[in-house]
Amino acid sequence: MLGLPVQLGMTDEQEAFREAVRRFIQTEVPLTKVRDLYESPEGHERAWWQQAARLGWTSLFVDERYGGGSLSGGQVRDAVILAEEIGRGLAPGPFLPVNVVAAGVSEHGSEALKEQLLPALVSGEAIAVWAFAERAGRWTVDGSESALEDTGDGLLLTGAKHYVEAAGSATHALVTARWRGLPTQVIVDLDGTGVSVRRGRSIDMVRRFGVIGFENALVEPDHVVGGLGEAAEAIQRQVQIAVALQCAELVGIADRTLEFTLDYGRDRFAFGRSILSFQALKHRIADMAQWLEASKALAGALAEAVDESDPDAMRLLHVAKAYVGDKATRIVDDCVQITGGIGVTWEHDIHMYNRRAALLRALYGSPEEHKEGLYRLLEATVGAGR
Repeated sequence: MLGLPVQLGMTDEQEAFREAVRRFIQTEVPLTKVRDLYESPEGHERAWWQQAARLGWTSLFVDERYGGGSLSGGQVRDAVILAEEIGRGLAPGPFLPVNVVAAGVSEHGSEALKEQLLPALVSGEAIAVWAFAERAGRWTVDGSESALEDTGDGLLLTGAKHYVEAAGSATHALVTARWRGLPTQVIVDLDGTGVSVRRGRSIDMVRRFGVIGFENALVEPDHVVGGLGEAAEAIQRQVQIAVALQCAELVGIADRTLEFTLDYGRDRFAFGRSILSFQALKHRIADMAQWLEASKALAGALAEAVDESDPDAMRLLHVAKAYVGDKATRIVDDCVQITGGIGVTWEHDIHMYNRRAALLRALYGSPEEHKEGLYRLLEATVGAGR
């Protein structure tokens, strides 16, 4: 049961990609390396990220004209394969934000912006991050208060974006702002005038976050992603991609944690027999296995719905994050208890999985917030049908 991927029925090419990603992570960034990167300001090495980019980590949402290409034509379904393996190995690097930006620019950017930015993202030379949320931590289209003003001499951006993953290592940011009160997205060069970056950390060993401030930062006209005031649908799709990748990563975390906990339990003896032979633990493990399989099904269904632009994708998004975000963290927490005292030590690997799961649970909306979002969505649907 354990080890089965989120996406069943993969093609031979997808299976080969999955195995290549797993080998690369195990060889180049094993957990010992993840521990070493704990003190790193960026949480990853630039040369390693460019190597990962050459293996396709940044190309799945980019058209072949700009150096990209997907494996199966299903961009999200291909990307969740990678995300799940990242979760299993706790790999570093700005995989999620770079791919969300690549998807947004590929679908809605000007031709000049695509030619300038996408090849650099695909090669790993540039790192673009998604500057979406603000201080209140609202992961919604209407949560932005940053303002974009047309002065006649150009577009000026003012505001601050919080919880920006990989802000300290980024060269560009896809920023959500409001133009005349309407949602808009722009690409901003983080070396530009009026832009400040304050580095931060997180509970995770290698994921770094930060705050990006804008004080009358000039935005080039062809750096508007989509039309001015017309970004609501694009932002919603980016949220869908982000949560789909996140749920797949959470599944990878829970799957791997349960695997090595079962290995530990088979070798741990009490009263002359393996602790896994005790009925109480058997029931707990059965519950965790059930939660894990349901999480895999939801993560796979969400990836497919986003790829197909299913009108029901937002409902499924809320259901998936509410369930996977809760159950994956519960699986890891239960595994900590099964490992006993050693599981709460720095030397044991399980705390690294616990850190990543706790971070992902909160990022892009907690399970509780997504339950509220589902309620509002269903209420609006019922109201519209009256």
